[in-house]
Parts: sequence; C-alpha cells; structure tokens
Amino acid sequence: MQMPPLAERVRPGNLDDILGQTHITGKNSILRNAIENGRIPSLILWGPPGTGKTTLAHIMAGAVHKKFYALSAISSGVKEIRDVIENAKANEGAILFIDEIHRFNKGQQDALLNAVEKGIITLIGATTENPSFEVNSALLSRCQVYVLKPLDDDSLIALLHQAIKNDEQLKQYKINLKETQALINISGGDARKILNLLDLTIHTLARDQNKNKEITITDEWVMQTAQQRVALYDKQGEQHYDIISAFIKSMRGSDPNGAVYWLARLIEGGEDVKFIARRMLIFASEDIGNANPNALLMANQTFQAVQVIGYPESRIILSQCAIYLATSVKSNAAYVAIGKAQSAVQQFGDLPVPLHLRNAPTRLMKNMNYAKGYQYAHDYENNFIEQQFLPDKIENSKFYDPQQNSREEEIRKFLKLRWKDKYGY
Repeated sequence: MQMPPLAERVRPGNLDDILGQTHITGKNSILRNAIENGRIPSLILWGPPGTGKTTLAHIMAGAVHKKFYALSAISSGVKEIRDVIENAKANEGAILFIDEIHRFNKGQQDALLNAVEKGIITLIGATTENPSFEVNSALLSRCQVYVLKPLDDDSLIALLHQAIKNDEQLKQYKINLKETQALINISGGDARKILNLLDLTIHTLARDQNKNKEITITDEWVMQTAQQRVALYDKQGEQHYDIISAFIKSMRGSDPNGAVYWLARLIEGGEDVKFIARRMLIFASEDIGNANPNALLMANQTFQAVQVIGYPESRIILSQCAIYLATSVKSNAAYVAIGKAQSAVQQFGDLPVPLHLRNAPTRLMKNMNYAKGYQYAHDYENNFIEQQFLPDKIENSKFYDPQQNSREEEIRKFLKLRWKDKYGY
C-alpha cells in the first residue's frame, strides 16, 4: 500500500495543533467557540492553498455528532449534491464539505440553497478565490466567511519541527534541519507543500545514507530536490503567485513584452481565464486609474468577453488588454486616496456628519438643523460653491493627490480653480 504524503500523515486533529491561524482558532475566537459548543454554522473557508481549510473541516466534523460528507467541486455535480441532501434528511442532518467550491457553477450552487437554508445540511466550503466573486450571492448570504492567511516563516519552521518530531516514518532518521530558507521560499506559505517537499528531500538523501546516520537538510539539497521533482507551474502553489506577480509588475513597469510572456506562462499552465481577467480589472483601477479611465472600461469588457469566449480564443483578448494596460500612462492616485481615507477612518472613528450634509426628510430633523446651510452646487456659477464636505475634525484633509500625467493634470487644474486651499499650489 502506498504511504500517504507527510502532510496527510501529520494533519492536525485539534485546533491547538493548527499553526498560523490564531485569529480564527485562538482562545475565545468566534469559530473556536462555535466548534467547542458543537453549533457550527454554514461557512466558507477562504484562503491560499495549504493554510488548513480541509483540516478545519475535519476538525469541525469531529466536533458535532452528524454524518460527514466530502465532495470535490472538480469531480462532483448536482446529482452528488442531491444524494447527500437525501441522505441528510434521513439522518437528521449532515455536514457537507465541498473543496474548491468556487468551481461549482450557478446551477450546482443553487442546488444547495434550500438544504442550507432549512438546516438539512451544514455547508463547509473551501475556496482559494474571493467568494464575493465565485460564490453566488444567495448562497453566500447564508454562510459565514472565514479568511485563512498564508503561514508566516515562524509557523512554517514550527511545522517542520513538529513533523520531524511526530511522524512515525521520519522518526527512523536522525534529522538535522540545518537550513530552512529554501523550504520556506518554495512553499509560499503553503503547509502542504513545505511538508511534502521536506519528506521528498529526506527520502532522496536517505537513499544514499545509512538510516542511523544523521541526515542534514540544507538549502542546496532542497533546491536540487525541488528542481528535479517539483512541477514548473502549480496553480495551487508558489509558482501560481510568482507568475501572476511577474505579470502584474510587467504591466506596471510598462513592458508589453514582459506582460505577454508572463501571460503566456499563465495560459500554458492552464490558469483560469477569469482569474487572469479579474487581476487585469483590478490593475486597471489600482495602477492606471484616472490617468486613463478607458483602461477600466477595456479591462471590464475583457472580463465579460473571456467568460463568453473561453480558451483558446480568449488568449487573444487577454493579450490585447494586457498590452493596452502595459502601454497606458500610470497613476496609483485613486489607490493611495482610498488608503489614506481608510486610515483616517481607523484613526478618528465614526466622526459625525456635518449638520448641513445630513438628510432631513422629517420636520423634526429640520428643527434639529439637519441640512441647514447646505448650498446646492448647481445654483452657482460653474456648478460649484465652496463648502465643507468633511467632518470638522479632518476638514482640511487631502486624500486625493493627482499625479503628473496629462489627464490628472487637467483634474488638478479643475480642483485648483475651485479648492485653492487644498489644491492651490
């Protein structure tokens, strides 16, 4: 019988053994309290690969006395969902774990709705994609969403030592974990990947060494093992994130050649066409913004088009958009502006809305001076009258700062004519 992978052999059996997710598994956290009380709601676990989504699902299943079913969205459809629901009805409910739930289409997700709403099944979905985009709103509204984070370096190192100490197969070796940087770099915060690479490296070294001899793990040995045995592109792992990063940075750096090369790598690796298009849609606003508002329109049309066309023809549409974005003027002013505004909200809290900006639909509100003193801009020359639109405490704040490109220079001139105190330099 083939031995299970190391990541499976050392899978945590309780919350205390899960590393790197204390924000949802720590003492007094909402999810931990729900698990310990045996009252688990339907929920979506969202996070990168190897962060503990499947492990959490199994722990939750063990915490309640209900039948547990597991489906993969890759290989299951509406028939399998309906079979689970019928069995759940006969067994006074059940937990249904669906891995990669984002791969279910609308019809498959809709098949879950009634059973989730009535409590026939408790749904636990796992996804690496933003559920706001990939899970339909009706199903999402019936689920809590918990975000899992990539494991940090300290958690990954602790995980390695934990595996070496506890795994029965590894106990037969005297293992010296001398260097860990290569394991950390290649894993990309993925616990499954780092454990399985450790296992592979140890057994590669052990072939040429006596079992009683100390096996020393070095970065060099890990890299040699990885280069020989790890795939060049893994949609669920580090290469996925590295290549999309290179793609985005090439467009940001205005290099169409780099952009189409990394785009080709994504396509040849079988990357989801919607994933690529969605990243370009975000890029158009974050890195171009008002320097070229047409970029957002182009990216949005691309996102809509590739969902209709699909591969292989959609590669042409993606290429056209990537080149357009790469060769467009750039500005991150909108990105910076919302960041500054959010920081102000976090710093000052819920500042009161100035009275003249408040809505006054009732007589009482009018008597309280709601809306008093508000000046309707269209009643004035050039449809503008200077007045205060920020809370008193931050009334002179400036969040948006137009950058030096032709379109935003025009915006700066427009603002300078009207808001001399803020844009009058």
